[in-house]
Amino acid sequence: MTAYQEPHAVVALTDVAVHRRTTGQEIVLDGINWTVRPGEHWALLGANGAGKTTLLRLVGAAMYPTVGTVEVLGDRLGRVDMRELRARVGLVSAAQKVPLDATAHTVVLTGATGTVQPLWRKYDAGTRERAHVLLAELGCKELADRRFGDCSGGQRARILICRALMADPSLLLLDEPFNALDLPSREDLVDALHRLAADRSDLATVTVTHHLEELPPSTTHAFLLKEGRELASGPAHGVLTPDTMTACFGRPIHVARHDGRWYARSGR
Repeated sequence: MTAYQEPHAVVALTDVAVHRRTTGQEIVLDGINWTVRPGEHWALLGANGAGKTTLLRLVGAAMYPTVGTVEVLGDRLGRVDMRELRARVGLVSAAQKVPLDATAHTVVLTGATGTVQPLWRKYDAGTRERAHVLLAELGCKELADRRFGDCSGGQRARILICRALMADPSLLLLDEPFNALDLPSREDLVDALHRLAADRSDLATVTVTHHLEELPPSTTHAFLLKEGRELASGPAHGVLTPDTMTACFGRPIHVARHDGRWYARSGR
């Protein structure tokens, strides 16, 4: 009989702190311990200024911790070329610079080279076909020849996810992907993320959001940050409760779940 082996962590943070040195030493994050494993889908929540962006930058190999260790995809920050590591992590953010006049297919292609502008000589027939396959997987097949600038917010979000998947990452980071989306666009993106989780059993995701309604049913875990510290983390059903959400946001919050989706509202 073969002994069970726990899968290697995709992300492992141990006793991590980040200090911002300005006029004094402001502590942005402190005492963070966090492990993300293959196939887990995490929601990262907290009030504005809680440290979500900083934590995501650490996990995305965009900065170093002041204290502690950060391991991403088996490599420890400080012992690896950060540019090479970032190329292995999928990132979707509204702040990403993408040429608005490029077609959706071209935007996805740039994910293969990690560039803003396309490097046409780098894209063989197989790479171009992979971009089409990803667009179809995310429900964007009909957008292949449409200008990115002419796409809706929800369509752009799904196209950027396709772009991030071109490198076949084991880790996908979604930085407020639902920002400014209307209700139909939000639901299209929720459905796309749910299908993605079902189709890619080893893919791990971390989604930063402010609203529980934006979480797909495939969400497995949640991490709540408050003032730079972990308030609660673990399986989503045990973390996304009225008590923890109330403690996180500082006002009474009612939480309900229906058909695998979470809903929250603030009480008076």
